[in-house]
Amino acid sequence: MKIQDRYTDIKNNINQALLESPYDRKIELIAVSKKQSLESVNKLLDVGHRCFGENQVQEATEKWTNLKNKISNLQLHMIGPLQTNKVRQAVRLFDYIQTLDRIKLASKISRECKKENTEVKCFIQVNTGIEDQKSGIRPSEVREFYNICVNDYRLNVVGLMCLPPKHESPETHFAMLNTIAEENKIKFLSMGMTNDYKVGIKFGATHIRVGEGVFGKRN
Repeated sequence: MKIQDRYTDIKNNINQALLESPYDRKIELIAVSKKQSLESVNKLLDVGHRCFGENQVQEATEKWTNLKNKISNLQLHMIGPLQTNKVRQAVRLFDYIQTLDRIKLASKISRECKKENTEVKCFIQVNTGIEDQKSGIRPSEVREFYNICVNDYRLNVVGLMCLPPKHESPETHFAMLNTIAEENKIKFLSMGMTNDYKVGIKFGATHIRVGEGVFGKRN
């Protein structure tokens, strides 16, 4: 199946999932373009898609710098772990950082945004499964971390993001993230990928991160 056809199918599925969801929310489809060629990316750009996600700063810089200079309404989301030594590059390129997960990173983003005279929108990554091997703030610590990021570091925290444990049903984790967002009056929820984005929409997602579902399996 062609990329454009997969994209159309995903958009149709999003519309259907919204009809079945109790939430009336606009869904931002983030096409996860990590390890994808410029040829594949251009096929989506040609049909008007403008929102993409990348996992690595270096790859994203090489792939997107020229495109962002040419296309004014591109939105680029950092959705992979972000090392503090890559923050300067990240704030120069990305519009959103979805993996804000520690004070040291918040401090670094704040400093680099001031130096670059720019603002990056941030999502706090929440470790809903409290998994030792996974990044993210524990659910019980989100409020305190959010307040520190907003009040002490003046970050524009607009959303929450999670990656449910692989071997657990995502419903519980998506519902938890939605509750935390409502309690803290946080607007956006990034939850749901190729295999579970419909579930994410059912539980109030505003952003879904779909790679294989749009681009097909990577070689």
